[in-house]
Amino acid sequence: MPRFSLAILSVAVLAACGQPETHSPAEGAAAPATEEARPSGQALNIYSARHYDSDKAMYAKFEELSGIRVNVRESGAPELLETMKAEGADSPADVIIVSDAGALYRFQTEGFTQGVQSDKLEAAIPAQLREKDGHWFGLSKRARIVVYDPQMLPTEEVDTYGDLADERLKGELCVRSSTNVYNLSLLSEFISRNGSEAAEAWARGVAGNFARPPEGGDTAQIQAVAAGQCAAAIVNHYYWVRLATGTTEERLAAAKTSISFPDQDTTGTHVNISGAAVSSTSKSPELALQFIEFLASPEGQRMLTSETKEFPVVAGVAYPEGLELLPGFKQSDFPLSELGAHQGEAQAIFDRAGWN
Repeated sequence: MPRFSLAILSVAVLAACGQPETHSPAEGAAAPATEEARPSGQALNIYSARHYDSDKAMYAKFEELSGIRVNVRESGAPELLETMKAEGADSPADVIIVSDAGALYRFQTEGFTQGVQSDKLEAAIPAQLREKDGHWFGLSKRARIVVYDPQMLPTEEVDTYGDLADERLKGELCVRSSTNVYNLSLLSEFISRNGSEAAEAWARGVAGNFARPPEGGDTAQIQAVAAGQCAAAIVNHYYWVRLATGTTEERLAAAKTSISFPDQDTTGTHVNISGAAVSSTSKSPELALQFIEFLASPEGQRMLTSETKEFPVVAGVAYPEGLELLPGFKQSDFPLSELGAHQGEAQAIFDRAGWN
């Protein structure tokens, strides 16, 4: 099974550790084009649920290449959706960027995305990672993995997601809230593959194994495993990679854990995306599509994933630093456009299971 421990890297880790509305370009980024260079003074309004300095450099680079001014509104995906509901048809949003196909599905079902056609995007992005009618496109990829303490658990007890519901792990699991879209999407795939009854039995089993009530984000779950508060946790891969390549304290915490990519002998590990959509209210859909196509270019892919430590989705693009710590793995081939359809049912199952 693809799993990896940082324990053997502890010595190397210690040695290595010696070492708004309108965005402001990151230090060192290319300067935006002048007003005179912009086509007819055009501007692009982006509503983004991402909050990374590398994204600011990415926007500045697009400004430089296109001559189009980029305005960015940052907030959580639920808040952005509520904002667009309040703005209605007058929303100035041109591009919507959020994490998780389930979140993109919510914008689509509320009528805030539009189907677009792009030969470039269809050629660059696998069909599994985009909506079939062009309502959204996956631009970076993440895997939902298991982080565990090898001193507390043998590796064979975290080979599958199903293992997490086994009574052997009673009192040993840390997770974040069921309302988090990452968990909702994971259960949505489970529902689609195995049916509602099996999904609820799994959710009840996992909830019965909690070491503590759900709290915090994915990083907090990894830190809890490292601190011995629980033996295993469900997280997105990049949270572990960030710790493993972070400060001395963060690297030492990651070094106390191992990682497992579940279900390698069957369906493969659950994957999801960060993606973008052209807003249905956009007054400049061609410009919006041009920006999304930039994000699918080799340069856009590198800038999109360099800080997040997600996987690029375009073939041939180099992985960001830190992903070399991960083993190769078999990913699920489940079509991500179907994840959103079961999210309401997933939340109801979580609620009945006591996964708060």
